[in-house]
Amino acid sequence: MTTETTPRQPSFLERLLFGTTLDKVPTLIPGVLLAVAVVVASVTLADLINSALGFDGLVSFILIAILLGMLIRNTVGLADRFTPGIQYSLKKLLRFGIILLGIRLSILDVLEIGIYGIPIVVGAVLTGLIVAIGAARKLGLSDRLGALIAIGTGICGATAIVAAAPGLKAKEEEVAYAVANITIFGIAAMVLYPFLGNLIFSGDIINTGLFLGTSIHETAQVAGAGLIYDQSFNITATPSVADIAVVGKLVRNVMMVLVIPGVTYLYAKNVRKQGEAAGEGTRVLDMIPVFIVGFLAMAIVRSIGDAAVDGGGLAFGLWGEETWGDITHGIRTWAEYTLGTAMAAVGLGTSIKQLRGLGYKPFVVGMAAAISVGVVSIGLVSIFGPLISL
Repeated sequence: MTTETTPRQPSFLERLLFGTTLDKVPTLIPGVLLAVAVVVASVTLADLINSALGFDGLVSFILIAILLGMLIRNTVGLADRFTPGIQYSLKKLLRFGIILLGIRLSILDVLEIGIYGIPIVVGAVLTGLIVAIGAARKLGLSDRLGALIAIGTGICGATAIVAAAPGLKAKEEEVAYAVANITIFGIAAMVLYPFLGNLIFSGDIINTGLFLGTSIHETAQVAGAGLIYDQSFNITATPSVADIAVVGKLVRNVMMVLVIPGVTYLYAKNVRKQGEAAGEGTRVLDMIPVFIVGFLAMAIVRSIGDAAVDGGGLAFGLWGEETWGDITHGIRTWAEYTLGTAMAAVGLGTSIKQLRGLGYKPFVVGMAAAISVGVVSIGLVSIFGPLISL
């Protein structure tokens, strides 16, 4: 007689660093190494193309990493052993890279961008909710699907969709449709919006960063779009477009705490009127992106170090101006390559074959929501962007 044992759950530290128990960490290695290899190849390709064209930074290695990853996934294909590492790169490495990005900003810059970004974010989120739910009803789709697409478009992509699904009592296929929307339109926006933003805002770094941060779906896609812009237009200033875009996106991420419980409540109220069972509740703590705290902590570290150096002292009593500058520059560089690995994972994780069979109606809803959010973002950025002086 055999007895089944419950697998050991990862400890807090294991969950934080790896997302799994320590004994399963070796399963992450193949996928992570593949993503790293794609980044290395992309850097080499970008350098060769830029040298051939005679323009430094014209072609971004981040953009090549995404496209090369998609090419590998949809031609050669990937064995199952790569999946855990690719998922790890998409989640943990992405968040680690965003935390490291915090070193590029002072906490005062973060607060100023965040405060003026709030009305833009609110307008974009409300637009996504209204348009997606309305379009879903017009096309005869469920309110659940409309709400999932709206939340994913307006707030935080797949993370928000998964967080909202239990409360909305969403079916698996509805979650799949919503996530597919975020994947398709988010990747399209990540590739196109950096150049559209440059055109619309005439190279203004603040406005372009706010536009990318408030209109593109996923945190990974926002970070990727910002880096594509910085590399394509040779932006070396601090804060850069990527910095501003990430701050704008983090403000949107925080909106999960308010919007998802609100949408869940309205859905539950509606279904109870119809005599149906409501979905499960979603804990507020589960919706708070912990990496936001890490990003802010790095910005605080930067501010404290800079203040000491500017006052003629040593950063944290250890490093002079030149050494402190080298340290912050090194962290910025590692942040860029870490996010590049996550972007390669975005491409490696995108299966066109899986997306083709989902039908057209949800994508009409997703397109309507994405375009509406983009238009509203442009309008509100034009109003509030000029108020920021960094």
